[in-house]
Amino acid sequence: MDLGLRGKVAVVTGGSEGIGKAAALSLAAEGAHVVICARRIEPLESAAAEIRAATGGHVLPVVADVTRPDQVEQLFARTVETFGRVDILVNNAGTSSAHSFEAITDEMWEADLHLKLFGAIYCIRAALPHMKAQGGGRIINITTPGGKAPGPRSIPTSVSRAAGIALTKALSKEYAAHNILVNTVCVGLLKSGQHQRRWERARSETPDLTLDAFYEALGQNVPLGRVGEAREAGDVIAFLASERASYITGASINVDGGASAVV
Repeated sequence: MDLGLRGKVAVVTGGSEGIGKAAALSLAAEGAHVVICARRIEPLESAAAEIRAATGGHVLPVVADVTRPDQVEQLFARTVETFGRVDILVNNAGTSSAHSFEAITDEMWEADLHLKLFGAIYCIRAALPHMKAQGGGRIINITTPGGKAPGPRSIPTSVSRAAGIALTKALSKEYAAHNILVNTVCVGLLKSGQHQRRWERARSETPDLTLDAFYEALGQNVPLGRVGEAREAGDVIAFLASERASYITGASINVDGGASAVV
């Protein structure tokens, strides 16, 4: 299936690993020009080289902290300077942070909301003028099913992700007249750098624990019986960014192996 992405320009935040890198790979495989950003240059350049080798596509790595509005503006300026337009924005930057309410400090609340909510706001604000001027665009916000059905000890992430889902729905209605489609992909347990780092920490207590065994244990409570691959989210993101999804906006799609309690 041709997704109609050839020549489109996509900005993917948190694009150096995990879901962001997988999304960039799926988009580049469909012929899109991709800009990936993260805070560290070494993993960014490694990811860009990997995507170029796999797809032959154009990939521009840009160091940017999405919590800094000035760096976000520079990110989009570099994108337009290099490729001339912005068609797709994937707001993926974020980390998992789940604690009990009384364990969370004001600084933790502020850091989480600044990264996951305000980072997306800054990027959307920078992308909108370009999308409006060219007659349309796609915005895909990466959130979690926990933003729809929070569990105990799930904050601040569940709160910031709930805000991201609400932002998605509100903007989908506000910008539909401009042909700017806004959706969210709610990701569950997927293989990522964050989980690999957790495995590495777990090995300090269980040296014989393999990565496969670690993921097998994590996947036991997933109805499909396994942890998902990042590319499985990347392909859904590419579809939502495509012409094949031209009548989908304001939607949330769970990519979680059936684990969520809500649709």
